[in-house]
Amino acid sequence: MARYAREVAVVAFAQSDHLRRTDELSEVEMVMPVLHQVLAATGLKAGEIGFTCSGSSDYLAGRAFSFTMTLDGVGAWPPISESHVEMDGAWALYEAWVKIQTGEADTALVYSYGKSSPGSVRDVLTRQLDPYYVAPLWPDAVALAALQAQALIDAGETDESALAAVGARSRADAEGNPHAQLRGPVPQGDYQVRPLRTGDCPPVGDGAAAVVLAAGDLARQLCERPAWITGIDHRIEAHSLGLRDLTDSPSTRLAAERAGVFEAPVDTAELHAPFSSQEIVLRKALGLADDVAVNPSGGALAANPMMAAGLIRIGEAAARIHRGASHRAVAHATSGPCLQQNLVAVLEGDAR
Repeated sequence: MARYAREVAVVAFAQSDHLRRTDELSEVEMVMPVLHQVLAATGLKAGEIGFTCSGSSDYLAGRAFSFTMTLDGVGAWPPISESHVEMDGAWALYEAWVKIQTGEADTALVYSYGKSSPGSVRDVLTRQLDPYYVAPLWPDAVALAALQAQALIDAGETDESALAAVGARSRADAEGNPHAQLRGPVPQGDYQVRPLRTGDCPPVGDGAAAVVLAAGDLARQLCERPAWITGIDHRIEAHSLGLRDLTDSPSTRLAAERAGVFEAPVDTAELHAPFSSQEIVLRKALGLADDVAVNPSGGALAANPMMAAGLIRIGEAAARIHRGASHRAVAHATSGPCLQQNLVAVLEGDAR
């Protein structure tokens, strides 16, 4: 616990049921039940939270500063200390963690959400590519992931049957996750972009998630078994795909090293791997042993709400520690094409 100035833990986690479409719900209506649930788990009221930070994307909403509307779900009174990142909620959690480390807050509410159903998320994601050489070609997210998968196959690190096994295991594990969008046997289906079939790709859907962070003894008061963040770091790789080895993820490995992943064994890994091939890359970068439970929640192949799936990985890892199913877990979030930017967190329960 001496790695940082203050002990900080995830003390509560909540998420919505992830659905293909939520046409009848606005972003505010989708987020509000999750916020109420996570606060109720701690007994805190919104006015007792020291800092609030959210993660979302204006591109998905189709309007500027859309995140200001979801603040209605937090409440307009009393005034709050608030921030927002145009990123997955895992990076909002990082900002909140830094805020607590500085001593400016003792608690933080972190939430994120995404509605991908109104448009084509495959095309929307082209807008994060190099605007001069790559984005004008409109290569969608699945096509780029297929390039990565084919590179892994060409390097002899996997094959199509191994990729299919990742998808099958993920959706079988999701049977025990009532919030997952896809559960149980799901056919591999046709090729989306060779070598990736439907079963190798994440479902498109809508969803939201939230966590509460607390420091030190306050965390112990709010939660019977806090999930302490004993290490957290994030790193980014070159923007140009041509400058990267798509079969490896040095940014994940470096973030894991800085977060202390390799200092002791982990028993759980919640990996934000939207495509089956990306789990192969992340397992290698994190040096995961065969006995580590990888994505016991089903992972992003079972539910992948944009801008919330990374925060959900941290929340799912924390929830396993809360209920005693895990002692030391690693959680991972990614952003950008082919695992361009990666955040890694280590979560631990108190020794018993």
